[in-house]
Amino acid sequence: MAEFIVMPKLGFDMREGVLVTWLKQEGDSIEKGEVVAEIESDKATLELEAQVSGVLLARLEEEGAVVPIGAHLAIVGEPGEDISALLAEHKSSDEQAEGAAPTPAKPASAEPAPASVSEAAPAATVTETAVSAEYPGGVKATPVARRIAREHNVDLRLVHGSGPEGRIRKADVEAYLAAPTPVAAPISAVPAGPETTEIPTSRLRQAIARRMTESKTAVPHFYVTTEIDMAPALALRKQINTLLPENQKVTVNDMIVKAAALALRDFPNINSSFAGDKIIRHNRINIGSAVAVEGGLLTIVQKNTDITPLAQVAADNRAMIERARSGKILPEDVTGSTFTVSNLGAFDVDHFIAIINPPEAAILAVGTAQQVPVVVNGELTIGVRMKATISADHRVTDGAEAARFLQAFKAILEQPLKLLL
Repeated sequence: MAEFIVMPKLGFDMREGVLVTWLKQEGDSIEKGEVVAEIESDKATLELEAQVSGVLLARLEEEGAVVPIGAHLAIVGEPGEDISALLAEHKSSDEQAEGAAPTPAKPASAEPAPASVSEAAPAATVTETAVSAEYPGGVKATPVARRIAREHNVDLRLVHGSGPEGRIRKADVEAYLAAPTPVAAPISAVPAGPETTEIPTSRLRQAIARRMTESKTAVPHFYVTTEIDMAPALALRKQINTLLPENQKVTVNDMIVKAAALALRDFPNINSSFAGDKIIRHNRINIGSAVAVEGGLLTIVQKNTDITPLAQVAADNRAMIERARSGKILPEDVTGSTFTVSNLGAFDVDHFIAIINPPEAAILAVGTAQQVPVVVNGELTIGVRMKATISADHRVTDGAEAARFLQAFKAILEQPLKLLL
């Protein structure tokens, strides 16, 4: 039976993607999981794998097209199969999309942030169930409410539901649309002319700007800093790496990531997301690491970090970083994080604070481990110290809890054999 290949959702806030290149022609045989096209999200150029096996009977979008998530890209079926019904369905969905006249989205406000970091399946339709994976955590909304939200480009995560168990109804979306729109601060005029150079903003930079503005305006940040004796961790790393080949060595960042995951076991509240009238605690600890790439940052995600051996954490991170910097990132590399580490230690940075990556509740900023004068047992000596600062969502946690998390994180790195248990 013929089926559609659709534009997948490849990032938390992805709404559309660019079909860059078709790698298969009509009439070609394809297997499920085989790469059929390259698509570009806000973050990177990614390989699109076929969601079904069969023959590529029709390509429905041209190269260069901007395609919403869940929209039809191609039809796959048996050779000679009648696909007229699917073509009619595709045409109908296109006409509906063209007939809708969405209005600009309302600016981010201090309304509830996304509920979870779980990634979505293809875009929802008006016949979907009340609980949908279209939004993290499954926003409950009636079909009519979803239709109105789509027509007006409203993010349902920002709408308060008045129905049973917080279910969003038609009246809730209409009330949101009728509410006064916050006035954004004006952008100062920038002079243009022969003394300036205009550089187009990349999709990645636009995504960073959008998400960081949302985070700093909607999430009440607070910050706690500690200083860690890194001499034991560096000594253990040296021992470990003498036993490993060059391409399998453990980095300081791998140890930091593992230590953060182990500390989070005792602080599930920090491994959570704010969802208005509730806090969503994540049952897995997936640590994201911010990676500098051309034009911006990507966050690669090591899954189940607390129960993954340190050597495997290092291998996973190394492979994902290589893919990120070569433009071959996979969807699973950048989705599902529950807590993020931003490490500028390689840049001789003493201390900095990071912006929370919504819908996470916290992010850890790490500086350089460096030799400094310290007092030990009343005597001045040389030690190796590293500063770490947690930025936390005050709607989810408080200063004392964040401080205790940092104490646990510090204790692990100062007794690093815990990383190997």
